[in-house]
Amino acid sequence: MHKRVLIQAASALLALQFMAVPVLAAGGTDSGTDQTVTKCKKGEVWDKKKKKCVAPQEGMLDDDSIYDAGHALAMAGRYDEAISVLTLAANKQDPRILNYLGYSHRHSGRVAVGLGYYEEALRIDPNYTLVREYLGEAHLQIGDLAGAQQQLSEIEKRTGKGSREYGMLAEQIEHFMRS
Repeated sequence: MHKRVLIQAASALLALQFMAVPVLAAGGTDSGTDQTVTKCKKGEVWDKKKKKCVAPQEGMLDDDSIYDAGHALAMAGRYDEAISVLTLAANKQDPRILNYLGYSHRHSGRVAVGLGYYEEALRIDPNYTLVREYLGEAHLQIGDLAGAQQQLSEIEKRTGKGSREYGMLAEQIEHFMRS
C-alpha cells in the first residue's frame, strides 16, 4: 500500500510538470490584487486582456509576469503551482526566478532542491541579499547554524545591519538558538 501511495504521488508530481500553469499577475505582487490567486480556481489564470480566468496556454507570459505570478503563488502558500509557473520562464538564469523556485521547493519540504536554486542564484548575483536571507533560513531548517550565520555576515557586508533581510535572518537565527 505504501509503495502504491508513493507511486501515485510521484505520478502526480510528474503530471504537474506537464500541466505547468502560466499565471498572469494583475497589478504586480505588491498591490495585493493578484487576480490569479484571488479569483481563479486551481489550474486557471487571470487574462488581463479578456479580464477573466482562462485555461492556461504556454507562451502567454513574459518573464516579469511569470516572476510576479510565481512570487504571488509562493507567498500564498501555493508552492507547487508557483514551481509550475516559475519553470516556464524563458530566462532560466534569472536570479529572481531561481530564488522563488528555491523558496517554493524549500517550503514544500524539498530543502536540498531549494538550496541548489539559491546557490545558483547567488552564483549569478552574489549581492542578491533576499536570496541570502532565504538561504540562511534553509540552513536553519537543516540545523546548520554556522551556514545561516555565514549568510547573515554576507548580508551585513552588503547592506549593513539595517536592512530588512538582515533583520529577518537575525530574528530567525535568534529564534533557532533559543529553541
